[in-house]
Amino acid sequence: MVLRVDCTAGYRGEETPRRFFLGERAVEVAEVLDQWLAPDHRYFKVKGSDGAAYILRHDGGAGRWELVMYDRTGSAI
Repeated sequence: MVLRVDCTAGYRGEETPRRFFLGERAVEVAEVLDQWLAPDHRYFKVKGSDGAAYILRHDGGAGRWELVMYDRTGSAI
């Protein structure tokens, strides 16, 4: 699922998600739980303002964000 994501730039200019949209519904990023790099993507495990946990994938070359995983229980994924 392709997402629209609002970001903040870190001290190195790296984008970190602060809000994303599921359709028309905005989900604020309450906490970045983890982040890691893959050869072509950056991943962020975040806790949303709705209490759910999400894994977001950023393709920097294409400038595209995708929802990879969703857990509405908010437990560890």
